[in-house]
Amino acid sequence: MSTPPPPEHPARLASGPDGPHALRPLLDTVLDALDSGRRARGGPLPAGGPEAVAARVRDAVGEVLPEHGDPDALRGLVHALAEGAADPADPLCAAHLHCPPLAVATAADLAVSALNPSLDSWDQAPAASELEALVTRTLAHEAGLADSVVTTGGTESNQLALLLARESCGGGLRLVCGANAHHSLPRAAWLLGLPEPVVVPAPSGTLDPAALHSALTDLGGPRGSLLVAATAGTTDAGLIDPLPEIAGLCAAHGARLHIDAAHGGGLLFSERHRDKLTGLEAAHTVTLDLHKLGWQPVAAGLLAVRHPRDLAALHQRADYLNAGDDTEAGLPDLLGRSLRTTRRPDVLKIAVTLKALGRRGLGALVDQVCARAREFADLIHDHPGFELHDRPTISTVLFRPAGATDDAVAAVRRRLLTEGRAVLGRARLDDRLWLKATLLNPDTRTEDLAALLKLVEGSTPR
Repeated sequence: MSTPPPPEHPARLASGPDGPHALRPLLDTVLDALDSGRRARGGPLPAGGPEAVAARVRDAVGEVLPEHGDPDALRGLVHALAEGAADPADPLCAAHLHCPPLAVATAADLAVSALNPSLDSWDQAPAASELEALVTRTLAHEAGLADSVVTTGGTESNQLALLLARESCGGGLRLVCGANAHHSLPRAAWLLGLPEPVVVPAPSGTLDPAALHSALTDLGGPRGSLLVAATAGTTDAGLIDPLPEIAGLCAAHGARLHIDAAHGGGLLFSERHRDKLTGLEAAHTVTLDLHKLGWQPVAAGLLAVRHPRDLAALHQRADYLNAGDDTEAGLPDLLGRSLRTTRRPDVLKIAVTLKALGRRGLGALVDQVCARAREFADLIHDHPGFELHDRPTISTVLFRPAGATDDAVAAVRRRLLTEGRAVLGRARLDDRLWLKATLLNPDTRTEDLAALLKLVEGSTPR
């Protein structure tokens, strides 16, 4: 029998009887390096732009695969990653649907990494498979549907929704979506070999029901041959399509309905905001994504389904994973729960968060970021040097320096990025370019919002 390496050796295993002893000192190293990297960065993202960041990373890495190992590799590379990160926990990092993860969810994710279950067969993940079944059904019921499966996020969920629709209709499926739809939807149609999607105008940023009615009338076809994709939380502005009207049109025309609620699905946890998602329960499939308004480490997506029978399209047989006699003997068959084979139980961090915070705790976080967005919109509206696009629907605020050209707006954003002072996104609506602030940090304060606005003002050419 071989002797295990000494406690400080990097080849020690993370699980097993000696796992906790091997991990504890390494966790201290990681936490210290995260802190030193954050202090070295000194702001929401590294200064200097792509070339400067790349040079620092190359210098920290040195030789990627040296002949002999470097005992300081963990500390050095974690420090480099933290120093070169765009930190979503910094209130001035507000460009994307990129949330700061909860500490309790991150800690749960460590357990998954240590135990390394794989959800492609029950004998690799006995407890995780049951936990996933419990959590996915619960979250589907929150959306008014029957069941859900775990995905890597909105893109995989949308692709899976189109696949299930295609298999359900028996071929000839046509996607109908708004001009405001996420890019993953037409890309999914392309990947699945479906016809070019029919794109319905969204003149106010949301899908126009009258234009949808006209498109569905013109397309005709047998019942179930059309898939309408609506959006609950657009990427650009966080807008929500008129879901009840769209659901009614789908029912009248015999069209299947998919709702991409990757952004807005987290509103379900909030008593104050969940009525914005009325109509969600009428969908055949719904995309949810808890690494947005759920404060989970990436990845934490789901696809909820109204009819669990639709998931039968995913069923596969592999004798080494789900042999027929094993299934008959009672071992759960997991291959029909994903397009992927090997996959980690991302459900643990979600389960821990739901249990630790409860609906009210998560709802309070949702309410906080929505309130901060309204507060930021008020600051912009009251400032003579800025123009506000509209009041926020969720927690995204679009604004621009008053009188600035589109080129000047783009230049302001890039200047702040290059200097490492603020991370703002960009969105084109109404044929104009806007700065985008997506507020997902519940710890953001009023003074942080004022500081962000002052930074933009100071970076705008006179």
